[in-house]
This record gives sequence, C-alpha cells and structure tokens, in this order.
Amino acid sequence: MNRNRIFFSVAMCLVIISGLLSRAYAYLFPDWINIYLGDALYALMIYLGFSAFFIRRSAIEIGLISLIFCYAIEFGQFYHAPWIDAIRATRPGGLILGYGFLWSDILAYAIGVATGVMIRRFIVGRYLFNIKASIKS
Repeated sequence: MNRNRIFFSVAMCLVIISGLLSRAYAYLFPDWINIYLGDALYALMIYLGFSAFFIRRSAIEIGLISLIFCYAIEFGQFYHAPWIDAIRATRPGGLILGYGFLWSDILAYAIGVATGVMIRRFIVGRYLFNIKASIKS
C-alpha cells in the first residue's frame, strides 16, 4: 500500500509542476488548449491526491469524490466576501480557489478526472503494480 501512496504522491507533485509550467508558458500553446489545460491538470492533481489518501477506494469512487470537490470549488467562486477575495488575491489562494466561475472549467475538471481514472484503472492497476493485491497485504 505504501508504494501506491508514494506513486500517487509523486505523480501529484509532477502534475503540480506541469500545471505551474502550463501557466508560465501559456503562450506556447494554442488558445483552445489554454482554456482547459490548467484546470484539467488541477483536477488531475486533486484526483491523484485523493487516490493517495483514499487508497482503498475504487478509481470511480475517487473520480466522483474529486469531481464533487472540484465543482464545489468552482461554484464557490460565485461567493465574493471580502475575506475570501483577499485569499484569492494571493497567488496560492488564486491557484487553489480560482477567481471567477467559468463553464469551461466544469468540462476541464471532467477531462482531468477522467484522465486520472484512466491512468489508475488501465496503467497503474494493470502494468505498474496491482493496487488490489497491495491492499490485501
């Protein structure tokens, strides 16, 4: 079970780096990719984080938990009290909480979580190591 947590934690860190780089070098990508890339990577990071934390849950369960979390963050962007806008005004706060609601983010989160589910079910579970076998040991 430890190697699964380590794998998902390392993968999450790599996705964080990729997400930050995608924002820093957005000019290298076409606009249609920039609309979705950062938010899809954000959702993938959330999925990997939940996968590391809830190691005994299925890929689909983690996917649903991740989508609910991401959608809650997105719909929370309708709320604009001074205290939360002050948090959003910081770089970490803006990256975590976002700035304003966008329907395109809803689609991007679904893409990111679906990518995580596919990685976990078809790559990690079949080729790298067997998650179910490691849970039993």
